Amino acid sequence: MKLIGYYRSSASYRIRIVLNVKGIEWEYVTVRLDKGEQLESAHSRLNPMKLVPVLDTGNLQLAQSVAIAEYLESTYPEPPLIPTGAIAQAQFRDMVQIISSDIQPLTNLRVLKHLRANYALDGEGVDRWCQTWIGRGFEAFEQRAVQHSADGQYSFGNSLTLADAWLVPQVYNADRFGLDMQPYPTINSVFRHLQTIEAVASAHPALQPDAPVPSRD
Repeated sequence: MKLIGYYRSSASYRIRIVLNVKGIEWEYVTVRLDKGEQLESAHSRLNPMKLVPVLDTGNLQLAQSVAIAEYLESTYPEPPLIPTGAIAQAQFRDMVQIISSDIQPLTNLRVLKHLRANYALDGEGVDRWCQTWIGRGFEAFEQRAVQHSADGQYSFGNSLTLADAWLVPQVYNADRFGLDMQPYPTINSVFRHLQTIEAVASAHPALQPDAPVPSRD
């Protein structure tokens, strides 16, 4: 099984967490978004949206992180990352979609490049844009986490779910763009706990083979 992704892609980061938590053996194939490799024909045949990630099983190629995660949940059900029961599943998906639909699409690389190229936003302007939309989404996610987290260790209930796999990369991005995280104590509590889980920690962008080597200067 191959995961085609980019170290700093939040959607790729989500799926790395899911694969690790489920103990699935996978091969990492990198696509350099910073060099435009996602626009090349070889990649666009796998994903017509010219984005990452892509999960390639040999018989199946999937290119949306929600679809990938739910496929993995169906084919590798242990440990379960989706709660049981119609109400719990609806509430859980409500949280996932705050990040997947309302935050991440407004702050991904192609949107930020478009803002720079067509609206003359400089680095500070891009940071403010991201702070605005991540902050608004986190206000909603924080309220949901207060309602649904059993103990402040997980976003939903008392075990790791896809809501956590979605949250961790978004907190990473919030830090990159300088968002003040003080207004989100439950998110902070959940994030700190999740970093103690090896399967989550090992998915961090800095630990991926395509991550830049830190300068010694």
